[in-house]
Amino acid sequence: MRSNGPGRLNVVSGCLVVVCCLAFAAPAYAQIYTWRDANGHLVLSNQPAGHVNQTYAVPQAASVRATRPVVFAHARTFDDLIAEHARLNAVRIDLVRAVVQVESAFNPFAKSTKGALGLMQLMPATMVQFGVTNPFNPAENVRAGVTYLRQLLDRYGNDEQLALAAYNAGPGAVDRHNRSVPPYAETRQYLAHINGLAGPAQRVGRPIYRSTEIVDGRAIPRFSDTKPSSGPYEVVVR
Repeated sequence: MRSNGPGRLNVVSGCLVVVCCLAFAAPAYAQIYTWRDANGHLVLSNQPAGHVNQTYAVPQAASVRATRPVVFAHARTFDDLIAEHARLNAVRIDLVRAVVQVESAFNPFAKSTKGALGLMQLMPATMVQFGVTNPFNPAENVRAGVTYLRQLLDRYGNDEQLALAAYNAGPGAVDRHNRSVPPYAETRQYLAHINGLAGPAQRVGRPIYRSTEIVDGRAIPRFSDTKPSSGPYEVVVR
């Protein structure tokens, strides 16, 4: 999907380009590397990665430093929404926030050339699966996106790296490669970018599900590490 490693700039039409800062020092030498990612976007970096198309010397520069992607003030608008669904699905808040940042840069109206829409870049099949009627509605989009991420975590034994790879490349690609991260440059860059924002991928304990059973007119809470097959439930422990 749309990923950049630390210190890279993805030049995309309609998106704000983060400014690179050049740190000048005594006469020295540095380079800027450029290449195209899987979506054809131009990437600038102070470190080589993938297939480098061209390099640019920066005379009399001790180094080239690129700023981190800017999290704009409006991104905080979605903090409560992200925290709510992360809690309900026992997914790390920082992980969900990083996925939203990498997928859409917190733009609820984001669209990709592959047909992904909204904050968490939902594909049409995912929207149908989770009953999303308006993918540009942040509440619907984040609800479905985090629920899908939880589904992938369950599928891959709470391995965040595999779940993220499946979110990016599809679970079929992960399964075809013996339940490992597919050897796609785009997916590897996607994982590196999210890990840089949220911290390294982690294995977390199984979530605990709380449901309610009515016995003799009384509500009796039930707890299980197996997701209930029907009825309402809440994830209370991860």
